[in-house]
Amino acid sequence: MQDLTKLRDEVTVWEQVSTRLQDALLLAEMDDEELTAELEAEVAVLSDAVAKLEFRALFAGKYDDEDAILAIHAGAGGTEAQDWAQMLQRMFIRWAESEKIVVNILDESPGDVVGIKSCLMQLEGNDMVYGRLKSERGVHRLVRISPYDSSSRRHTSFAKVEVWPDVAEDIEIEIDEKDLRIDRFRASGAGGQHVQKNETAVRITHYPSGIVVSCQNQRSLTQNMQVAMNILKAQLFDLERRKQDAEMSALKGEDVSAEWGSQIRSYVLHPYKMVKDHRTDHETGNTQAVLDGRLNDFMEAYLKHILGEKAE
Repeated sequence: MQDLTKLRDEVTVWEQVSTRLQDALLLAEMDDEELTAELEAEVAVLSDAVAKLEFRALFAGKYDDEDAILAIHAGAGGTEAQDWAQMLQRMFIRWAESEKIVVNILDESPGDVVGIKSCLMQLEGNDMVYGRLKSERGVHRLVRISPYDSSSRRHTSFAKVEVWPDVAEDIEIEIDEKDLRIDRFRASGAGGQHVQKNETAVRITHYPSGIVVSCQNQRSLTQNMQVAMNILKAQLFDLERRKQDAEMSALKGEDVSAEWGSQIRSYVLHPYKMVKDHRTDHETGNTQAVLDGRLNDFMEAYLKHILGEKAE
């Protein structure tokens, strides 16, 4: 019923735009000067509607309309990389806020001095959350004058972003308990006495895949365990899906490169200001706007790039 509702809503939008287009054509054929202003206003509305539909048509992935799980990991570089990881976390949260997407921080490891070593976030919304965020998967590079360097030297920092569709409740994956190690510990951060005194946080290690999932934001051990297991299922599902994609690409003779080790996007704050995506060549000099969450142009460029590759 949920799938049916989604499909009906999508078809309804297209049908409404089609009807308005037909009505506008009839107005144009009447060739009445008194209707010119009304027709021009309708054309403006329809142009905007068609542009939005054109953008939505870029989402061709099976799981594009799902919610997403996003993880950020600071790379080598200590304080610099950990600060950069937190800057990325802020960037995605600001983007989500602008798109009315709810962000739930499931787990977070604070940096040694500033920033974060890693974080895990759940993003929930009604408008292709995973379909847009999948463009962010990979290594993000920052070049700037370090605020933590007394000599004001230029530093390059890296952070890795991972994204999975949040489909744990829609898939069936059998996980053998023998393959799991479950650690319980006290949650860190805000939460009052309940967090301080009880071991409510959970860390699950899946031995065959090496995947480690932590969750500490829920009030009880049972809730954290359920959330952590759902994330593990989503990661295992995505891992298997990407293996199949890689095998298919290898059969086609395509070169499948590892994401870690080669940046997908560079954020240069010195000696000039530029954010450039190395997959699509889309770039902008307004670095602050991007760091404040203006990511839709990069996401759209990536979706068009992917469709172009498939067409070729």
